[in-house]
Amino acid sequence: MKSASNVDRLYRQLREMAADFAFKPDERINESELATRLGASRTPMREALNRLTAEGFLTFQSGRGFFCRPLTPARILELYEARVAIECEGLRLACGRVGDALLDDLARHLDEVEPRYAACSDPNELLAMDEDFHMRLITLSGNGELVRMLRNLNDRIRYVRLIDLQRMRERVEGGQGNSLEAHRAILSALMARDTAAADKAMRAHITRRQEEATEAVRIAYSQLYVPVD
Repeated sequence: MKSASNVDRLYRQLREMAADFAFKPDERINESELATRLGASRTPMREALNRLTAEGFLTFQSGRGFFCRPLTPARILELYEARVAIECEGLRLACGRVGDALLDDLARHLDEVEPRYAACSDPNELLAMDEDFHMRLITLSGNGELVRMLRNLNDRIRYVRLIDLQRMRERVEGGQGNSLEAHRAILSALMARDTAAADKAMRAHITRRQEEATEAVRIAYSQLYVPVD
């Protein structure tokens, strides 16, 4: 039991580190140094690293060991394409499964969040609110596997999305302009049980941010490799 808890602890620590690119893209992970730094033994460390490799946060090369996942526009594009597929399928399922009461709850949630979202200048808070809406939506599909996959994708693109949101905020004058219009369009189509309209709204919403991936990745690299004073 203790061994399992050690693996879970390490897994959570390493997952957060990998999601935030505490390891630089394609960097080889020194297991011995990392185990010493985190106060872990070799066996739970290896198990946690294997779990993260299976989830796409790390890669493994036979004879060379574990590496941080790459960070390239092409890779980010793949993740966004997967996100579109997962979320649009989730909407399709929700259109035929979810009850009106749950949709009314989500509409009320958007009403409550909108003033805070419109005035927010913190990219971390903006991203948290956006992810929360999308997780609420995918949960309405009633498919736990889709929920799990979206949560994984969110964590793997979070670093780039934060940079993108920071750039978006810098372009907004006067600290205003955040809008939930895209979220409302998605929800409106879902409430009308219009699968085609929901799909179109979701694709437009995600693709709009996907198009910024190349510049966001460039900025990410500059931030990751700039020496800290």
